[in-house]
Amino acid sequence: MAHKLPGRIERPGALRFTTYVALAAFMIWAFQGAGWSVSALVSGGPAMADFLARAWPPSFERMPQLSGALLETFQMALAGTFIGIVVSLPLAILAARGLIGTSMPSRAIYTGARLLIAFFRTVPDLVWALVFVITVGLGPFAGTLAIAVDTIGFCGRFFAEAMEDAEKGPQEALTAAGARKIDTVFCAVVPAAMPTLITTSLFALEKATRSSVVLGLVGAGGIGIELKVAMDFFDYQLAMTIILMIFILVLLVERIGSISRTRLLEGTSR
Repeated sequence: MAHKLPGRIERPGALRFTTYVALAAFMIWAFQGAGWSVSALVSGGPAMADFLARAWPPSFERMPQLSGALLETFQMALAGTFIGIVVSLPLAILAARGLIGTSMPSRAIYTGARLLIAFFRTVPDLVWALVFVITVGLGPFAGTLAIAVDTIGFCGRFFAEAMEDAEKGPQEALTAAGARKIDTVFCAVVPAAMPTLITTSLFALEKATRSSVVLGLVGAGGIGIELKVAMDFFDYQLAMTIILMIFILVLLVERIGSISRTRLLEGTSR
């Protein structure tokens, strides 16, 4: 029996071909604006090799201080993520389409919640860190607040979308039985969306762990400030030590998050 040959790629029509050309031109324009230069990349090779040669082997002289700063970085990420998730849940309920009603006040609340989540999400966490450093001063508290706000923007959007996509059957059954809106939300909508809520929360922690390192560069606590000082003083061996410590921390958090997601999702599916 002869095997059926796979279909050939269809020749695009005039409109599609024009779209492809426009997209290609748009990407070329973007690369030009970004200053992309192959020659600069190639000529920078010796400088990178010099950095690696001067950074190896890593220096382990300040491991106690660096370990404390790395722990502070993780504490910032964990506390900020927790606060963000707690605030995201009620905000996402208000931002889920049709979940709190269709009256004019309800639509106004929905729009306001959506705009607030969008605002938190679109402003970079580094900007929030600068704002909170001005507000509460230097240190990990500013970084924790910045991570919390960034987490609200991240989790709020995905929490709301998960609740909108939740199965409608249980909700309709509870509504027909005379249940209140708040009972329907917490007895039908939230349990149905729980796998997505768990997955999003763990992803938020992984994201916050990486972000907390960068926030230290603007004085928001953590090991980022140690990395900045090492680079400013050309102490590349110490900088390499910090980079490796950050890599191990992020790798551990991602691995633990992956295992936790698998086990928690298995538990919710039973």
